[in-house]
Amino acid sequence: MEEIRKIDSLCPVCFKSITAKLVEDRGKVLIVKVCPEHGDFEDVYYGDVALYKKYMHHFYTGTGVEKPHTKSTGSCPRDCGLCENHKSSTVLANLDVTNDCNFRCPICFANAAVSGYLFEPTVEQISSMMDVLRNQNPPCSAIQFSGGEPTIRKDLPALVKLARQKGFKQVMVATNGMVLAHDKSYAKKLAAAGLSTIYLQFDGVTPEPYIKARGFNALPLKKQVIHNVRRAGRKPNIVLVPTLVRGVNDTQIGSIIRFAQENIDVVRGVNFQPVAFTGRISKEELKQQRITIPDMLEMLEEQLNGEIKKEDFYTTPCLVPFIDFLKRTRGECDYPELSTHPVCGVGTYVFKSGFKIIPITKLINVDELLKVMEAFEKGNRAEVAAKVLPRLHKLVRLSRLRVSRPVLDLLKDIILTGSFEAAAKFHRRLMFIGSMHFMDPYNFDCERVERCCIHYVTPDGRVIPFCSYNTLHRQDIEKKYGRVVPPPKKNAPRTQAQRYRSSSRKQNKKN
Repeated sequence: MEEIRKIDSLCPVCFKSITAKLVEDRGKVLIVKVCPEHGDFEDVYYGDVALYKKYMHHFYTGTGVEKPHTKSTGSCPRDCGLCENHKSSTVLANLDVTNDCNFRCPICFANAAVSGYLFEPTVEQISSMMDVLRNQNPPCSAIQFSGGEPTIRKDLPALVKLARQKGFKQVMVATNGMVLAHDKSYAKKLAAAGLSTIYLQFDGVTPEPYIKARGFNALPLKKQVIHNVRRAGRKPNIVLVPTLVRGVNDTQIGSIIRFAQENIDVVRGVNFQPVAFTGRISKEELKQQRITIPDMLEMLEEQLNGEIKKEDFYTTPCLVPFIDFLKRTRGECDYPELSTHPVCGVGTYVFKSGFKIIPITKLINVDELLKVMEAFEKGNRAEVAAKVLPRLHKLVRLSRLRVSRPVLDLLKDIILTGSFEAAAKFHRRLMFIGSMHFMDPYNFDCERVERCCIHYVTPDGRVIPFCSYNTLHRQDIEKKYGRVVPPPKKNAPRTQAQRYRSSSRKQNKKN
């Protein structure tokens, strides 16, 4: 094994801070660490060392936090708040409106509904938490209501409306879809309140992954959500969110993208999330079920017969030159700083051409476009039009495609205006495919935490990076601001998911 670098990590058993090594071994990046009390641990950190080195060239340190919420004591990630050592601003904020849930998923990273505490902030607390996010510099412009299952709160549409009133440009909800499937008018209510996106849990296109991951066949429910949103006028749009587990749904990556393409009028993206093992797990299970972003990209390319390739994806901080270009030419400072760690996430845009999926890299030389953005000095709109747009045409690769002109026009609009509205039009015309691999105690890297730009906001006014919140802080927050709830009684009313399982079994027997 050849050592790549040393990082600060955690013991998966006692959660104490320990040093770890990233090492190259048989084409993969492994994380190797030893806890004096609990022994040695080894896990796959990144499934392709060549891709790791390529992406790490885009390692970028952001401007950090202008007004830290907590003071660092040198014990990252326990100082989260954000502290003065954090390197990135909040691009997307998660706000848990409840930790209750109408599902009981075996792979739930949030341990929803079984923690022993009901965490459900008041409207006043939620309003204050939103203010914390909007008072950041730059102000957070995207918020996602999460949980638990946020749709079981009766006042969710009012919370969406409140977020819009506070100035959030993107308002999302992460949901299993149960309420949206059963209430045909609910999507329309959320759209009227100003919801932008439904982040829909979606594990596959056959029953088996749902039975393993959720405990019952939830596929008909997911399809009903898409149908109901379509009936509501295709608003809000849907992003499918598969939790990838090796041996559960890793063979369905291509099929999920095909499904999204077939429903592209409603589904605007797919965001794969390799599973995070936030609970204790044996070494054998860890090796069997661990899947990393490079693994997902290789499977995607194979399952789609090369229509989309690994090379078509870019790590998130690749967009830093583009964002900096917009700041220089527009003189505005509220653009998100995409300075997350290079191994955290990847993405690309694709469009539909007949029955084929065409990645944007087949239309535009993206690498050269980013170089043009990076080289351009500060200038006004006329200078941008004169110096940048002519070069854009030279970067076109497939001008004969029917979608080439509309996509180019959208890119021009973004470059010239730099507006969120222009970016939204681009997003609606194409479909986003991405992956975000959240950490757990086994692959934990404090360097990634310091650069995290997806945060949770808490009732005490702290802003905590996603992975450290779910690994270390969630339980304490829910205990402090929740109330103790007794375990369910034997004859307690069944959850919606339990009733759905029962009706599904009866239907299967009839068939």
